[in-house]
Amino acid sequence: MTTSPESWMRAERLDADRMTDAVHARTGVRLVVEGPCPGGEVGAAYVRWPDGHRSVLKWRPDTRLDALRAGPLAVCEVLRGRGYPCPSTELALQVDGAVVLVQQLLPGAPPELLDHRGLDQALALNESQSGLLAGHGDIPSMNLYLLDDGPGYCLHGPPRRHSRRSAALERRIRSVGAGRPPRLAGDDVVHQDFHHGNLLAVNGTVTGVIDWDGAGRGDRRFDLVTLRFGLHAREQAPGVVRRLDDILDALPEDVLRPCWAHMSLRMTDWAIRHFAPGDVEHWLDLAERRL
Repeated sequence: MTTSPESWMRAERLDADRMTDAVHARTGVRLVVEGPCPGGEVGAAYVRWPDGHRSVLKWRPDTRLDALRAGPLAVCEVLRGRGYPCPSTELALQVDGAVVLVQQLLPGAPPELLDHRGLDQALALNESQSGLLAGHGDIPSMNLYLLDDGPGYCLHGPPRRHSRRSAALERRIRSVGAGRPPRLAGDDVVHQDFHHGNLLAVNGTVTGVIDWDGAGRGDRRFDLVTLRFGLHAREQAPGVVRRLDDILDALPEDVLRPCWAHMSLRMTDWAIRHFAPGDVEHWLDLAERRL
């Protein structure tokens, strides 16, 4: 969910202030909250350190720091060691049931639309994620949740109850998951939310990939499916979606189908619970194309 900086909810500002107070109480460092990150991402704000440099403060409720260290933060360390443009973590704290992260502020801003140059760069980044977690079997592989509910997302109940159309989709999703391992196979880095809103760019050149909170091990091609769903939110540059569709059409069925089923469940469930009724049909239209 996003909101504009002008309508940044008071509760979000209070959360940011509360988290910086917790950082001060535990470390003695006073971070100054400047405002929401671009797009008004919920749970993320710009902060300034006492020495003047700026960072991004993020807080994740119902999260354990040890789980982040074993998964997403470990993934980012591997990536950064290979020169991949993901932010470093400058500070990480457990604050009651939430995790507070202060991360490097990378240059650039998310592009409004993905053009062909941006797609080329996204594809190159995705290819560079191949095999990077070989020998890192301690990093968890990604769960697709095709048969069971995910932790706050990929819930089966909402589409099962919403309409006949969404219930039929949920049955197809479960049929895809039947007899399959629940987790993605492979040793690639998987971002899990790889869409153009999580790319940063300056003058058309990608400078960073952000929001690695769900990262894990698996098949990097899952991120291409996520990218396709991200492009469905609004009209893109001519030919970009078609190019990506051609790439997806060439994927093996045993890769594309479970990844598509996961994203179909994720977006349909989320739309039912958080978006307008017309938006649900929008995501069902995309989901049904390959299920």
